[in-house]
Amino acid sequence: MAYAPAVERGFFPLDEELKLLPGSLTPHGHECLVRLSSWMPFEKAVGLFGDFTGIEVSKGISRRYTEDAGEVYEQIQEKEVEEIEKTAPVAVKGSDKLQISADGAMVPLIHGVWAEVRTVVIGDVYLRIEKNGESVAHTGNLSYFSRKVSAEAFQRLAIVEMHRRGVEHAKEIAAIMDGAEWEQGFTDYHCPHATRILDFPHAAEHINGIGEALFGEHTTESRAWLEEHLHRLKQEGPDELMREFGNLAQENPDIEAITNNLTYLEKRREHMRYPIFQAQGWPIGSGIVESGNKLVVEARLKGSGMHWAEGNVNPMVALRNIICSDRWKEDWPKIEAGLRERAKVRQQKLRLARNPLPPPKDFWEIFTINPPAPSSVENDQKPKTPKPNPWRKFKHGKALYQRSNPAKN
Repeated sequence: MAYAPAVERGFFPLDEELKLLPGSLTPHGHECLVRLSSWMPFEKAVGLFGDFTGIEVSKGISRRYTEDAGEVYEQIQEKEVEEIEKTAPVAVKGSDKLQISADGAMVPLIHGVWAEVRTVVIGDVYLRIEKNGESVAHTGNLSYFSRKVSAEAFQRLAIVEMHRRGVEHAKEIAAIMDGAEWEQGFTDYHCPHATRILDFPHAAEHINGIGEALFGEHTTESRAWLEEHLHRLKQEGPDELMREFGNLAQENPDIEAITNNLTYLEKRREHMRYPIFQAQGWPIGSGIVESGNKLVVEARLKGSGMHWAEGNVNPMVALRNIICSDRWKEDWPKIEAGLRERAKVRQQKLRLARNPLPPPKDFWEIFTINPPAPSSVENDQKPKTPKPNPWRKFKHGKALYQRSNPAKN
């Protein structure tokens, strides 16, 4: 039995005209699968996709489609950063009062390695509202930008989100951070004139370290001491407390916890003037980025048994950024166009690999949906006589047991 020779991968010329995406799904099905996979583990996404559409796909397809889409969007944003750096376009005017908070979250990679994903959250600060009888500021309209890169690369790539939110036009900006050095560098890079506020819970953590060094961990005395000093910090500011903590450090030179926590707080004294910040209508906590780490990063990348290849982290968090910022409908068309462009480039490479010579000018006319009408034949031009079939006289054209000319026998 003869076997058909192996064939190479081909292409369908109408894909571009029909605006199909690479793969076996319609554009809408492709989008739905990627969207579900951005919200939940691939296996669960495949199950829901099948329930909703009646289409069965594998977990591997879900993973590949999602990672490809995230990679395309990551490249789109990198190109936008390059364009902003090159042309310095004027950003669209956003809110007049913005809060910016940055932080990092650890995610598990394969081979037991952990890596930090940095996230910045930008939000509009609204008028103060009443909450539990206390006047506080409210931050809404949150958007996220996350990447697993170095601090220097992150502050550069975050330009795309800063520009999109119109940070350069904001009249007032507060950078509410936890005090990490890279976060202060991030503020210096993007908005050096911002009001800098040390996240109040982080200040409380270091004050608690002093109290527990004096009265023991988790004791009634340390809790009462902490509550009193936090109330004073919020109502009076840091100056009197810093003098008191300095005296405690001199009285207890052998207790390193007091000295270390005092050094941390003293360095950030100007960032702890909470009475002034609250009077100006600012929040004093960076809860938006703490919850952002959980919502954007940990909810999808830190599930039970998950271990990510390093190259797949950024594509996933790129999709998480737009889906958690409620910008999916706005940005998916860009991803779809990028996927088509990538498929087009692959097809062109495939054509060149098969036929290095450029195709004739009328090459693509063959594949149009409405083929051109046949050209007219001149009256004086006779149709060509077909060539004789070379197989007619082939001796094996008849069954071997038949005589070639039975009438002569």
